[in-house]
This record gives sequence, C-alpha cells and structure tokens, in this order.
Amino acid sequence: MNETVAERAILVAVDVTGHRKEADAPDAEESLDELSVLAESAGAEVVEKILQSRPAFDHATLVGSGKLAEIKSLVKSLSIDLVLVDHDLGGSQQRNLEKAFDCKVVDRTQLILDIFASRAHTREGQLQVELAQLNYLLPRLTGRGAAMSRLGGGIGTRGPGETKLETDRRRIRMRIKKIERDLHSVRGSRGVQRRLRQAVPLMTLALVGYTNAGKSTLFNKLTHAGVLTDARMFATLDPTVRQVTLPSRRRVLLSDTVGFIRSLPTTLVQAFRATLEEVTEASLLVHVIDASSPSATGHSSHVRRVLSEIGAQETPQILVLNKCDLLSGGGEDPESLARRLSGEAGGAPVVIISARTGEGIDQLFAAIDRYLPDDPVERAEFRFPISDLSPVHLLHEFARVLSERYTGEFCEIEAEAPLSVTRRLAGYRVSAPGAD
Repeated sequence: MNETVAERAILVAVDVTGHRKEADAPDAEESLDELSVLAESAGAEVVEKILQSRPAFDHATLVGSGKLAEIKSLVKSLSIDLVLVDHDLGGSQQRNLEKAFDCKVVDRTQLILDIFASRAHTREGQLQVELAQLNYLLPRLTGRGAAMSRLGGGIGTRGPGETKLETDRRRIRMRIKKIERDLHSVRGSRGVQRRLRQAVPLMTLALVGYTNAGKSTLFNKLTHAGVLTDARMFATLDPTVRQVTLPSRRRVLLSDTVGFIRSLPTTLVQAFRATLEEVTEASLLVHVIDASSPSATGHSSHVRRVLSEIGAQETPQILVLNKCDLLSGGGEDPESLARRLSGEAGGAPVVIISARTGEGIDQLFAAIDRYLPDDPVERAEFRFPISDLSPVHLLHEFARVLSERYTGEFCEIEAEAPLSVTRRLAGYRVSAPGAD
C-alpha cells in the first residue's frame, strides 16, 4: 500500500510595519506559527519559514523583488513542492509567484478551505465547502495560470471545489446556484430535525471556542460520545448534539461546533452560517479556552467578536479554561488568567478544567446547573383540536395538568408548565399567565 508523501512547504509572511493593528491582533511571527499548524493539519511538511518586514505589500508579488529571488533560490535548493502565503492573494499576485517559483502557491484562505474540504463528511458540510471554494475562486479565475494544470492532488486542490475549475464563470455561477438550492433542501431537513428536538422541552448548550481549544475532547468527557479528537485544526466540522443529565437531574442538549480562527474566510463564514445556528439557538454557551496557549487572551477576544457577528453576544456564557494540566509554573497562574478573562467577558463565570484528565469536570457540571437560564413554571390554558392531540403528551410528561376537559371539537387543558413547554405550545395557548 502506497503511503502519501507529505508535500514540502515554505511558509511566507509579510509584517507590514506601516499599518495600524488591532489591540488583540497577533504579531506576524505568531500568525506565521498558526499558519505552520494549519499547514501540518493539511498534511504538509514545513521546511522553512520566511518573515519579511515591509512598509507596504508589493502589488505584484506581495514580497518584492529581493525577497522573491531569495525564496526562488530556496524553493530550488530545498526541493519545495508548495509555497504557503499567510495572506490573501489576488489572481495576478498568485500567477506572478507561481511563475517565479515554478511550484504551487497557496494563500491562507485556500489552505483553510482545503482543510475544510478534507474534513467535511456530511452532505451539508461538503456542499458548504464547495460553495465557499467556488465563491472564493470565481473572482480569481483570470490569472490562475499554472494552477489550472495541477488538478492531480495535494494541498490547494482537494475537495469538491477542484472539479473543472477551468470552466468559465457562467458555468461556475450555474453550479453555485445549484449548490445553494441543494443546501436549502438539506437545511430544511435539518430544520425539521431541530424542531423535532425542540418538541421535547430541553434547553440547548453549545460548546464554542478557538480551534484546537479541546472542545471535542470536552464534549466526549461530558457526553461519553465518540467524537473524533485530533491535535490538527478543524478535526471536526459537522455539529454533533447529545443529551446530558445535570446534577439537578435536568436534561439538556449539548452541541459541539466548528472552531473559530482569525481571518476565517468570509465565504466560509457565510457558507457555515446555518451550522452556527446551533450557537444562536443555545440557551447557554460553554466558551472553551486553551489556558496553556500564550494567545489565550487574543483567542478569547476573537471568539467573542465572532459571537457578536452571528448575533449570539447576549447569550449567557461560561468560560472554561481547558488544558490546566499543561500549565507550567513560569506563566500566568490560572486564577489570575481566569479573573482577567472574566473581566473582559463582562464578568462571565469561569471554571478551570482539564478535559483530558477530567480535573474540574464536576465543577463545570455544577456551574452549568447554576448558570443555565431558569425555566420558570407558569399557569396557562391550552386548547387542542381533537384532530391534533399529539402535543398533549408534552403537558402530561413535563407539566402538572390541573384540569382536562373535552368540548366537542376541542380538548381544553389547564396546567402549570415550565416556560420552555408553554413556548413550544404557544400556538395552542388561550390565556396568558396571570390572566383571569
């Protein structure tokens, strides 16, 4: 059996000294290290890293003629298969770099799309990735040059989006429209599944966090599920939902979601917006942070920004400082880090755990029980048509039925029910709480 040989890669980044950076933005070296992890996650062997400081990007090649000659020499002497650039490239820039290096050139967005393409296993996930790939490639069709002849495999060519990239814009737009129709159909089916889940009045929790923070490991620890755990970025893409019983005996649904990352391609965020509905529908967010990472603060800030972008900034959240077993005595102590991150997150409660060893899991369960939004009980009256009595079982199972009477065409029930139940049955309700 033939083993896949890892592609030898050079990483290239430009530190633009003339640009003002955001407060939590990573420095160029940190961003290049993250690109290295992405490259290894995609299966590449990182041979060399090149970081150049410039007052501005070179419009033609990003790096300028001097650095271009240096990289060209390294590509030849080190037998490099692939140059990965830690920035988004325009079509002409990519063409110029490929012509100069005579090898594949892949930018950061293409690399992330490639990883997503290799990790998407459900029909919806594959369609989302292909849609993101085509939307990214459409404005870049001109000038792709040598890349069009390299559809044989490897990083930057994987996934559904690599098929017939040489076709014209009209055919690609037709394909995009078909994918959007297919996605609408698939999402409709998933919406039905979500409504069926919601028919059982269980609150939903969502695990969120920067990629590789340990969400899937924690998900397995809390639910005893068999979700793939992997040190590679974006090891799991497709959301998984499992039922969890809290110490109070309340049952909740826990959802594992795709990890966030800086500079996540806009096309990808749009494509996976439906997947992120699991986050926007949640009653409580469990925000997982890699406490052992020197970038923990920046990662936490970035996750909060994404939550704001998808409309989940007001959802209550618990901060979970994971990987406490990897903390050494030389860095910031976990209690100090917890206080600082809590302050930045508006006073959100913090739990320090290790999903790998199980340390702190009991405290996390207790915190979820404590901070899960209340489900107050209220008195309400409902009227169900005789032809549609299927929802009545919800009241008998999850509420206290005070009276039940049949009046010809209707079944009228008065009950003391949790708010989650009365919301599910709002269409059958005939009186507001407290109304006489």
